[in-house]
Amino acid sequence: MPLVFDIPGYGSLHLTHLVCDFNGTLALDGILAPGVAARLPRLAVNLEIHIVTGDTYGTARRALAGLPVSVRVLSENGQAEAKLAAVSALDPDTCAVLGNGRNDTAMLRAAALGIAVFGAEGVASEVMTAADLAVPGSEAALDLFLKPRHLLASLRA
Repeated sequence: MPLVFDIPGYGSLHLTHLVCDFNGTLALDGILAPGVAARLPRLAVNLEIHIVTGDTYGTARRALAGLPVSVRVLSENGQAEAKLAAVSALDPDTCAVLGNGRNDTAMLRAAALGIAVFGAEGVASEVMTAADLAVPGSEAALDLFLKPRHLLASLRA
């Protein structure tokens, strides 16, 4: 069952997919951020969760093992295009995207909802302008879907 948000002055979102970058977004230095592992199963009740990553530290599959997510590790070249293709294949109108790096910019723009996640690695300026919303860290980003009034409060006109 999709997550549906009716946001005054913004529109309706019917989300069935959550597409996330890994390092800098859900993890720091290849280690899953606190609170992420507990939130992902709760989100997976309503959203298919897809991790698309360059996997800088080579830890994504291990860090996410046993969690209800699909993990796609990308080759070093063409990551921005591969991330955009992943969102496009899912139907961008049903996708929310979380990212922080320059290679996340195109998928953030394409998605129905793009969320810039800023943490210790920082966030690229292009990501900030491509996103619909910016939040401080992965817990806050995931909580937007678990506590819908947060999303409503930030996006309504």
